[in-house]
Amino acid sequence: MKFITLKENLKQGLSIVAHLTSKNINLPILNNILIKAKKEGIELIATNLEISVNHFLRGKIELEGETTVDSKIINEYISLLPEDKIEVELEKDELKISCQNYKTKIKTQEASDFPTLPNIINDNCYKLNLNDFRDSLSEVSFAVSYNENRPELSGVLFSFQDNLLTLVGTDSYRLSEKKINYKNDNTVEEKKVIIPLKTIQELSRILNNFKSEEQIDDSQDIKISLTENQIFFSFGSTNLVSRIIIGNYPDYKQIIPKNEKVKIEINRSSFVKAIKAAGIFSKTGINDISIAFKKNEVTISSSSSQAGENKVSLEADVLGEEDEVFVNFKYLLDGLNNIKSEQVIIKIIDNNYPCIILPKNIDNFLYLVMPIKQ
Repeated sequence: MKFITLKENLKQGLSIVAHLTSKNINLPILNNILIKAKKEGIELIATNLEISVNHFLRGKIELEGETTVDSKIINEYISLLPEDKIEVELEKDELKISCQNYKTKIKTQEASDFPTLPNIINDNCYKLNLNDFRDSLSEVSFAVSYNENRPELSGVLFSFQDNLLTLVGTDSYRLSEKKINYKNDNTVEEKKVIIPLKTIQELSRILNNFKSEEQIDDSQDIKISLTENQIFFSFGSTNLVSRIIIGNYPDYKQIIPKNEKVKIEINRSSFVKAIKAAGIFSKTGINDISIAFKKNEVTISSSSSQAGENKVSLEADVLGEEDEVFVNFKYLLDGLNNIKSEQVIIKIIDNNYPCIILPKNIDNFLYLVMPIKQ
């Protein structure tokens, strides 16, 4: 195996796949990256057996071949090299790397010891705008937390239906829902699958690794394919494969209130600052704040025997009855920080039902937070 490539391309490729490797005592080969030099280009592959990532980069292939090398060593070393061409050559059980006055040899392991990975499926795939999808992942994944007793809540629901992908994340105390359009060349069946949170986090990290659309080969789309127990994501020169969580996602639509007693429109920035101020004086471990509302005014307050008390009144459009609810201020901030519009709508029944938070004039995002019962 022998090839020449740019340091910039190799460094980015390694940063995409290397993060997936970790110290594995039982299967040390998983600490390595598989490097394949093929006539089409250079392929870098990493896996932890639950998630697999491969990335293609351009280079001059002088001799085809493959090997595996310690992820941490090669990633750290390549990042230190000058911004120039890098020559990589496999010689027996060592990988020789040369760049200007830098020359090194890294011990390798046989590629045959590396796990066999599933083939990427691109037939009958769902296509989504890459930027929309990238933004949507962060808008729902924050609401998910690992739940050993309820594994179906330890991931994000992907529901493909009526040319809409609905993403949902919940930990049973709050819920975030985001909808984005998808397009297809062929008829694709409607499906619902649960994707592990670790997969969503890894996918987000990789997508954020690309600084511009040009680095994804001018592709504006991400392709998603499904099998019975796996999901495939393909974008530009990178592919990610993950297992699917087996289980039934709860029918969350049943808990979304169909009507409200109070509807509040308020400035998001002012509301966020008032919540943060109240949060300082909330009870430790409970994080409770009060939101009281009456005509044209919302009052956010909190108190604790240790810290003191705080109260902030804000102008707002309030339609409905005067009342008061208590919520976890951290959960409330999480939802508001993922809303893009400056005006937000809050719908409330009472302290026994979830509060709904929506961006004004945007109908593809919904956030629910359960109140704290007094």
